[in-house]
Amino acid sequence: MSQWSGESVKQREGDDVAEAPRGALVSAMVMVLPEDVGTKLREIAVTVLRSPFTKRSWSELLFLVVGAALAVLDAAFVVVTMAVGIAFAITFFGLAVIGLSLRGSRGIGRIQRNVARVLLEEDIEEPAPFAPRPGFLGWLQSALRDRAGWRAMAYVFLKIPLALLAVLTALSVWVDAFECLTYPLSRGAQPQSVGIVRIFGPPGYLSVGGPRFIQDVAIFMSGIVLFFVAPWVVRVVVYLDRLLLRALLGPDAVSVRVRSLEHARAQTVDASAATLRRIERDLHDGTQAQLVALAMRLGMAKEKLEDTEHLDLDRIRELVDDAHRGAKEAIFELRDIARGIHPPALDIGLEGALATVAARSTVPTDVTVSVAERPTPGIESIAYFCVAELLANVSQHARASRASVTCTQHGRRLRMVVRDDGVGGARPSVVGSSSSGLVGLADRVHAVDGRFDIASPPGGPTVVTVDLPLEI
Repeated sequence: MSQWSGESVKQREGDDVAEAPRGALVSAMVMVLPEDVGTKLREIAVTVLRSPFTKRSWSELLFLVVGAALAVLDAAFVVVTMAVGIAFAITFFGLAVIGLSLRGSRGIGRIQRNVARVLLEEDIEEPAPFAPRPGFLGWLQSALRDRAGWRAMAYVFLKIPLALLAVLTALSVWVDAFECLTYPLSRGAQPQSVGIVRIFGPPGYLSVGGPRFIQDVAIFMSGIVLFFVAPWVVRVVVYLDRLLLRALLGPDAVSVRVRSLEHARAQTVDASAATLRRIERDLHDGTQAQLVALAMRLGMAKEKLEDTEHLDLDRIRELVDDAHRGAKEAIFELRDIARGIHPPALDIGLEGALATVAARSTVPTDVTVSVAERPTPGIESIAYFCVAELLANVSQHARASRASVTCTQHGRRLRMVVRDDGVGGARPSVVGSSSSGLVGLADRVHAVDGRFDIASPPGGPTVVTVDLPLEI
């Protein structure tokens, strides 16, 4: 087992405080344990001992203090406005006050998200914006049906007991710690006013008999223990608040689903436009140029044939041969373009199409397909192009000796896994158009509500998993 000195602790943790005694104490605690267990305990001990001196602990404590103060103000606003609104609910005035209360709750939610973003680095997505209908009645109807406003109001009411729990537990442990640490200097009476330990602990837990010096030491040692325990009590309460923030102040499931579908629709439109631009470019730069050259050669051959007095059969034969060769090249290019739109191999099913792609790969590839129900043509096309692009990447970049393609059905989902034993390090990169490469594949998969995951550590292996629905 490696020696755990104060110097090594300082070097590894970057702490400016002298830590040799603490490191020696930790080493003594774990010396008799197996090395792996001792290492874990050492890491836990160092984490616990460092926690009161980290920025995170003090930021979370400040969040609790600010949150408790805001909870009181927010609850007062909501209770007063809702009470007035309910009291006059039979009139438009009361309904308007309730609508203003809901709009104010939305603002409260925005403030709480900003506080969490600054102090906790908790970035919560904004809910759907408020979109009122025209006119006062339209505004009132939209305000009363605002799901984000009602959820923010629910957060305000649930925040009150959570803030009370924070005061009785997390904040009071800090108060206990500082009172006990400063008690020997205060030379006053034993602290017994507030504190979670005094509330739930045994009566007279700080009543230490004997000389005053022993009593001071005992209370001071209690303060040290509480000082290192307090950040973790705060962290538990903050964790509960994080869950509440994510559940009530972020977008609801319906809004998230709508945004996901809108994003998928936009991706589908962009991918379709990119495909059309690619086809137009391929036809213009390739096939059209070949056909123009073909027409020119045939025209030259026609002119030669019309000049019967100076008939050059060798030149005419050469022009016809060039035209014939150009026609075949144009056919091949059209065939490649058509294959890019809809591969003919898919006419025999996904299993045969994937076997064809694997046979064309320069890396030996094993294919396993187990699909009980045939996917829709659109899903089959996406699956085919994903496998084709991934195997092309394996051939070009992976330096692999073997690859495998597994396609299985899981319920109403189609899962494809492409593995290779190459060098790894594959990462999506925004290079070129959005319709090519790993980024293009991910966009194409997400457009049909699928999943695209890649695991490619340096040194390999690379495993790409594509989940698709069986039907769009």
